[in-house]
Amino acid sequence: MSTKTVSIYGRAKKDEQFLIKTESHDIRISKNKNYPDLDAPSPIEYVLAGYAGCINAVGTLVAKELNIDYKSLLVDVSGDLDVDKFYGRETTARAGFSKIRVNIKLEANISKKELKNWLAIVESRCPVYDNLINPTPIEVELESIREEVSVA
Repeated sequence: MSTKTVSIYGRAKKDEQFLIKTESHDIRISKNKNYPDLDAPSPIEYVLAGYAGCINAVGTLVAKELNIDYKSLLVDVSGDLDVDKFYGRETTARAGFSKIRVNIKLEANISKKELKNWLAIVESRCPVYDNLINPTPIEVELESIREEVSVA
């Protein structure tokens, strides 16, 4: 088994935009009150964008392996989200998406059978798809950072 650990680091001060550092990029999350031109997608939009991007990456790789010459790959992803839980309102709804819809259009001169085979392989190898349809153990470690108060 070949394992790769993917790590990111994120931080924000009170009332500031959340900034994430990845191996080679900075990612901004949500609104930036001080600099509106730096507004960014919400965390849930990033989940959907990550899924669409993963379909593109894996789909391109699989197309190459299957010798599928395609002109374009279009991925449209949308999700239904009940925001009551997010806002702390009483509800039995879950906090996450209740449904995610994906529309994929591969512009290629291939049969319906080849297209279905391509999609089955893409779904089986797409890490984001796997994480969305299967429970993944999450370990959370929490610690409080206290300011040192010096007494003069």
